[in-house]
Amino acid sequence: MSGEQLKIVKLTASFKLDGEIDENLFKIYKEIVNELLGHACSKNITSFKRLKAEKYRELREKYPELPSHYIYTACQMVASIYKSFRKLKRRGKVRADRPEFKKDVVMLDDHLFRLDLEEWSAIISTQNGRLKLRLLHGEYQEKFKGWKTGQAWLVKKGEELYLKVAFSRNVEVTKPENVLGVDVNENNITIASPEGFITFETGEKEIRTGYFVKRRKIQEKIRSRKARSRVLAKYRERERNRVLDIYHKVTNEILEIASETNSAIALEDLSKIRDGMRYSREMNGRLHRWSFRKVQEILKYKAQLSGIEVLYIDPRKTSTLCPICGGKLSPNGRRVLKCDCGLEADRDVVGSWNIRLKALKMWGVSVPPESPPMKWEEGRLSATIVSYAPKAADSQNGSLIP
Repeated sequence: MSGEQLKIVKLTASFKLDGEIDENLFKIYKEIVNELLGHACSKNITSFKRLKAEKYRELREKYPELPSHYIYTACQMVASIYKSFRKLKRRGKVRADRPEFKKDVVMLDDHLFRLDLEEWSAIISTQNGRLKLRLLHGEYQEKFKGWKTGQAWLVKKGEELYLKVAFSRNVEVTKPENVLGVDVNENNITIASPEGFITFETGEKEIRTGYFVKRRKIQEKIRSRKARSRVLAKYRERERNRVLDIYHKVTNEILEIASETNSAIALEDLSKIRDGMRYSREMNGRLHRWSFRKVQEILKYKAQLSGIEVLYIDPRKTSTLCPICGGKLSPNGRRVLKCDCGLEADRDVVGSWNIRLKALKMWGVSVPPESPPMKWEEGRLSATIVSYAPKAADSQNGSLIP
C-alpha cells in the first residue's frame, strides 16, 4: 500500500467578525426559511430545485430589498432541514408536525460574500448594500490561505457575530502501510502502533474537578449575579483552553508517530451506534462526552492537513473481546481485563488494540481469531506512559487552577 494520491480535503473555519450587521437581516432570513419550511412540509418537498421553482418569484416580490441569492440559500437550507426532520419523524424522534427555524444563522454562497485572507476582511452583501468587516483570526485560520472558499454561514451569538466558512484543497495523501488504533478515554488517549502501545495521560479529570471546585467556591462567595456570571465564564474559558492545549499536544505526538510509521489513524465511529440498540454505560458516555468528540475532531483535521488517512471502525465490542482469540474478556481488577486464553491487559490497551485490528480487517488483512494467534510474552500487557497530567504537587498547592 505505498504511493501517493491527491485527495480533496474539506474543512471549516470560524472567524469572529469585527463590525456590525443590521439585525433585520437575521429576522428577514428567518421569516423566509420558516415560510419555505411550511411550503416544503405541506407539499412534502425535499428537492432544492423544486422548492426554488415554486417559491422564488413570490419571495423575491415579497422581499425586493434582499439580494436574490438569499432566497437561493434559504431554499438549500430548507431542503436539508426538511430531509433531516422527515428522517427523525419516521424514527419517532420528533413529535412536532413541522420544523421551526429559530436560530440566528444565515447561509451565504459565493454571490453573497467575498473573503480576503491577506487583508483579513470579508465583504458581505446585505439589504443595505455591501459591508466590509474585519476578520479576527488565530493560528488555525492562518492555515487556510490559498484554499478554495465554499459556502459560509453568518452566525449571531448574543452580541457577537461569526462567519463560519467551508474551505477545500487538494492534498497529497500517502497510502498508508500500517494503522494506529486510537482509543480516547476519560483521562487518557491510548494508541496501538506497529511498535507497541502508548498511553498519553491527559489529566483531564483532575483539571475538570479542580475547576468544578473553584466554581462552587465562586458561587458561594460572589453574591452579585452579574459579577458571578462574568467570573464563572472566565474560569470556564480557562478550563476549556487548558484541556484543549493538552489535546493539541497529544494529537501532535500521535500524528508524528503516524507519519514516522506511515500509518493511517483508526478511530471509533459513533454513528454506528443505532437508536434503540443496547450498549454499555461506557459507550453511552463516549457518545455524549464533549472531550471524546473534540479529540476526534482535532485529530481528523490535523491528519487531513498532513495527508494522513483517517479510518472509522464500528466501536462495538472493542473493550469486551480478546484481541488474541476473540473470546469474551472479564475484569481482573479496576482497569485490567483477562481472557481464558491467558491474555491479561490494561483496558485501554485492549481498546486501542481492537480498534487497530478492526481497521486492518477493513483492508482485508487477516487478524485474530481468523489468523494464527499472535505471539506475546506472558504477563500483563501495559502501555508506555507519557504524562501531560498535572503533577500531584500542583493539585495540592493550588497551582492546578491558574
